[in-house]
Amino acid sequence: MGNKRTLLLLLLILFSALVASVSGYEDEGRMREREEEESEQKTQGEKWFLLRQLHDVVKTDTGSMRLVKGGYRRGSFLHSPMHIGFISMEPNSLFIPQYLDSDLVLFVHHGEARVGHIYKDELAERSLKHGDVYTIPAGSAFYLENRVGNQRLRIICSIDITSKSMGWHAFQSFFIGGGTYPASILTGFDHTTLSTALNVSFDIRIKHVLDQAIFWTNRAFSGSHHTDIWTKFVAQEPHKKLAHLKRIVNFKEEASPKEEEYTWSLRNILKPDFKNDYGWSKKLDEFDYSPLQQSGNGVYLVNLSPGSMVAPHVNPTAIEYGVVLKGTGKIQIVYPNGTLVMNVRVREGDFFWVPRYFPFCQIASTNGPFEFFGFTTSARRNHQQFLVDKNSLMQSLRGTEFAATFGIGEKRLKRITNAQHEQVILPSSSATAGDNAQFMNFD
Repeated sequence: MGNKRTLLLLLLILFSALVASVSGYEDEGRMREREEEESEQKTQGEKWFLLRQLHDVVKTDTGSMRLVKGGYRRGSFLHSPMHIGFISMEPNSLFIPQYLDSDLVLFVHHGEARVGHIYKDELAERSLKHGDVYTIPAGSAFYLENRVGNQRLRIICSIDITSKSMGWHAFQSFFIGGGTYPASILTGFDHTTLSTALNVSFDIRIKHVLDQAIFWTNRAFSGSHHTDIWTKFVAQEPHKKLAHLKRIVNFKEEASPKEEEYTWSLRNILKPDFKNDYGWSKKLDEFDYSPLQQSGNGVYLVNLSPGSMVAPHVNPTAIEYGVVLKGTGKIQIVYPNGTLVMNVRVREGDFFWVPRYFPFCQIASTNGPFEFFGFTTSARRNHQQFLVDKNSLMQSLRGTEFAATFGIGEKRLKRITNAQHEQVILPSSSATAGDNAQFMNFD
């Protein structure tokens, strides 16, 4: 009898162990599945919001234009209504006259440029320096020139693909000069039409000019020959350049009377929009620079000191695009359901975008400053809503009802919301680690 009891007890213990083991395996399996789902979600978020794949639009030995494409993100419902372009030009080079089917906003990241485009039926030429912003309307013929003999020119530009462009997945350049690749828009007309339009007899010399234009394009980009057609073009007086362009493109721009003929430098503004001990930021909209009204895009620049962060916030009126100009940091983006969709380290040259309404923040690495520049899809005042800081939504909403949503009392919520003494740009955790007031007991 005793042996039977002992055996039953052993069987019961063994059965309990098996149940616990199976239960443990099930719990472990569920945890593993949850971790895999979160890992897959974060990986997918990086594919959607961190864009490192650049496509060549045009490339020669001495100049290139590369593009991060907008459009619908594969495997998602998210749509990015803007391309971001990166133009690089070697010293003494020319990006030949052309026009686009999209509005263009230029930001000079490095070097100096000379830009010319048709403005109110006149040729407007401007000298741009590091930090300058300039807009070129869709359909306006323009050219870019790097006259500096020992400095590479780098330009970041936004290319709108929503209203005026011919397609959702690409933008189209119409080169006035060209040849076999890219082809000049003139080569599509027959000889009689060109002869009549130019008021010259179409002979072998005109055909030779059109066929060899690509040779001039490469030579113009390289700047190594000073007798070709484009070298002569940039050396002409403005009225002669205008006449040359108008002979090819019969264009008359209906510019807004509010537009001002100047560039606005992000670097030379005396007072940023916001500045504290942890960094500064500057936003540019149509009220600061009226030509942005034409493109409908805003511009911003942020500089964070080591370890600091832009407080978690939301853009209620615009999609935001960012390009890392200097340093390293992290970008965190949160889904509407409260899950972290992306938490990725970014470095100089990386490009990211954040859909409208999605909560996000930018965090600088502790080993140096973190600077990023970008565009927004609205030229109007974009009043960002900060979720957590001294003057955040938590401060505005604090009360009995809001405290109840967290299952705590109003006094405790007040102590939590009052713990942060900074706003917009917050210090690093190491900077506040020794401040006992920052880490009070909320229980």
